[in-house]
Amino acid sequence: MGMMQEFKEFAVKGNVIDLAVGVIIGGAFGKIVDSVVADLIMPVIGLVFGKLDFSNLFLVLGTAPADTPMTLDALRKAGVPVLAYGNFITIAVNFIILAFIIFMMVKQINRLKRAEPPPPPPAVPEDIALLREIRDSLKK
Repeated sequence: MGMMQEFKEFAVKGNVIDLAVGVIIGGAFGKIVDSVVADLIMPVIGLVFGKLDFSNLFLVLGTAPADTPMTLDALRKAGVPVLAYGNFITIAVNFIILAFIIFMMVKQINRLKRAEPPPPPPAVPEDIALLREIRDSLKK
């Protein structure tokens, strides 16, 4: 029964619960960033670069059957090896945006957590101050 009690103490610690909440919120936040990149940013970037759709940029590494359309999904379904670098570009932009947002959040949290200056040391009682003065004058 000792191991179960130990596990219970571990599982209900604040840090484990905070971590679980963070993972759940992080998953939802990741979906939001995916949507921002796929639905808002990449279409604008594609427009700037001549109406490119980054998700369909690929390089065929094998031979495709003659009746297979030259789209990424069709080639993958046909089992043709493809180098989908457009998907990589999208995921890299995703990562950069997510990393920047996390950086800004941590920066703000650290700014809010800045330690206040330590309080000044308490004043020395008058009798101790007088004894120190006497001691110092006797040393001379």
